[in-house]
Amino acid sequence: MRKTESGTYTNKSIKRKTFNKTAFEDNFELLLLALPGIILTFIFCYLPMGGIIIAFKNFNPNLGILASKWVGFDNFKFFFTSNDFFRIMRNTLGYSITFLFLDNVVAIALAIMLYNVQKRAAIKYYQTTMILPNFMSMVLVAYVVYAILNPTSGILNSILSLFAGEKVSIQWYGKPGYWPFILTIVQIWKSVGMKTIIYYAALMGIDEALFEAARIDGATQKDEIRYIIIPELGSIICIYLIMGVGGLVGGDFGLFYQVPMNIGVLYPTTDIISTYVFRALQDGTNMGRTAAVGLFQSVTGTILVIISNAVVKKIDPDKSMF
Repeated sequence: MRKTESGTYTNKSIKRKTFNKTAFEDNFELLLLALPGIILTFIFCYLPMGGIIIAFKNFNPNLGILASKWVGFDNFKFFFTSNDFFRIMRNTLGYSITFLFLDNVVAIALAIMLYNVQKRAAIKYYQTTMILPNFMSMVLVAYVVYAILNPTSGILNSILSLFAGEKVSIQWYGKPGYWPFILTIVQIWKSVGMKTIIYYAALMGIDEALFEAARIDGATQKDEIRYIIIPELGSIICIYLIMGVGGLVGGDFGLFYQVPMNIGVLYPTTDIISTYVFRALQDGTNMGRTAAVGLFQSVTGTILVIISNAVVKKIDPDKSMF
């Protein structure tokens, strides 16, 4: 019981229960629509989590998950002490950090350019052309890249031959050193369009009076970007950074598997955790070891999200995700 200012007593718990019941009745149709999605999410995302114990077992398909022998952290130890660990982690973290930085910088720059375009028809054209690659499958992107980099009839070698005045036949699929740049360009080309549209939508929500006041005070375009645009985009930038930090040990499987065509000679610069686990499963090696790598990837990503969100929340609580 709680005494109110008027001197009467109310039961707070009863009021809360009545409110929840009312909210449930008001949103019953929406909850009913969401029910199939909730059930499917539970079946395909939560029930399989019981299989995590494979990471701590020497899994034998004939015995099943529960009857297989426990090996503790031996599967994790095998991965951390393997010759591939340094190469895989270097590639995974290196690409993820590079993509996280360049994707946001390029997207913000393109969004600012769009914001300064005056013709509406031109804006629609640029938006469509930028966002189109986002809806292309990685298989299709891989064949587009191959058409450009084909050693004998590729577009890029043909252009280089035209300028060199002689036949140029660079073996793009035989030189690992080229692929950090190739993969970075493909990643930006494919993914930056969607982020650009989101940043552009946020820019459209900025009060035009801020820019007018800044111009009256003599602010240049650089000053507007520094003191108005970037602070206004701060919340979206922080969300993208938090999500990107959580994916540092992840990686786009299609980008690193389909685009380089899974060519072994390119593994030094194209192999990441996701492709390593997939090939291990294909080879039929110990499933417990691959499960351990996947579990390490998931747990590390979750921890990084929590830490990055806590850092952002400490600096500015309004810009954190939770």
